[in-house]
Amino acid sequence: MANPICYNIANAPITAHSFNKNKLVVCPNTNDAQIYEHGQSNWKLEATLKGHDKVITSIDFAPTTNRIVTCSQDRNAYVWTQEPDGTWKPGLVLLRINRAATYVRWSPNEEKFAVASGSRCIAVCYFEEDNDWWASKHLKKPIRSTVLSLDWHPNNVLLAAGSADMKARVFSSFIKGLDKKPAPTVWGDKLPFNTVCAEFSNGRGGWIQAVAFSPSGDRLAFSGHDSTINIAGPSPDGSGGHVLMSVDAMSLPCRSLIWANERQIVAAGFDCAPILVETKNDDHWIVSGSLDEGKKKVSSSSSVLNRFKSMDSRGQASDKDTVLLTTHQNTINEIRVFAGTRDNVTQFSTCGVDGKVVLWNFDPSQIAIDLASLKI
Repeated sequence: MANPICYNIANAPITAHSFNKNKLVVCPNTNDAQIYEHGQSNWKLEATLKGHDKVITSIDFAPTTNRIVTCSQDRNAYVWTQEPDGTWKPGLVLLRINRAATYVRWSPNEEKFAVASGSRCIAVCYFEEDNDWWASKHLKKPIRSTVLSLDWHPNNVLLAAGSADMKARVFSSFIKGLDKKPAPTVWGDKLPFNTVCAEFSNGRGGWIQAVAFSPSGDRLAFSGHDSTINIAGPSPDGSGGHVLMSVDAMSLPCRSLIWANERQIVAAGFDCAPILVETKNDDHWIVSGSLDEGKKKVSSSSSVLNRFKSMDSRGQASDKDTVLLTTHQNTINEIRVFAGTRDNVTQFSTCGVDGKVVLWNFDPSQIAIDLASLKI
């Protein structure tokens, strides 16, 4: 795999990031979001979005409408639109929540967006032209704890959510008068608002950190804090039910994941390196290995043994012991699609606690190490 392109954006943890063409919006763990424009040699700070009173928790950049939505611990969300003079104007969003907003994503057609929260609900927001604000409807039952992640189905109606009640769910967010009636899917055909189309648990009691629909929308992947990655799909017997397959990550938990295509998933988190999860025959998923070239340096048990022998003979540790053999030097907070189509991702981006944003070329034919063969 080609060497990733690394950008040292901030000297603070980057909570969230989102690209739109040559622009990048990030939140460096503060109340403000920063918009950077890519020049010939570096990233130039174009604007700072000020308005939130507490730390921004999530950001999403709409590629077609060029609107940015942010949500924060201050229980608010703003939709930012760029004026003709280049300034960014915030739009009012009526979330009606009493706890922190944790996650936000635009729908595929960019006519609405969903905001997860600690209020045990999801606010599905849509624009009301008469009042010039974004109103919301709440998805509530049967959520029992903070919602941590969201992802939209390609049909613009179904919404996946992962929460701290150890469940991953698929909801209907159909809004009458706004959405067109979707075609039947493996998740159901009758989809009034707040219909729970499916509910999954990995059975081990871990928070659901990330959820993602496959390109076709027929499968749902979610990662738990118990270091598992789970894939739910339609039952092969055609009964209308769903089957759940669980894969041990063989490392620390993953905080974010994307589908690179219908058979491959890229996940990243506390292990500081993205990993590839894939299937050959649809009924058996495995962790193929790390997508970070540096990780193969730690795959050899003999080299690790020699390192400890050297430390013992010298009586001191090396100066390089504090530097990880990975591109990211701390937890990866988020992974996003950067280039390619939904069913054929060619590049993806990551941001982390180390203040870096990294662009990766996706080449599944070259895997750094075989994590399944490691004995941890």
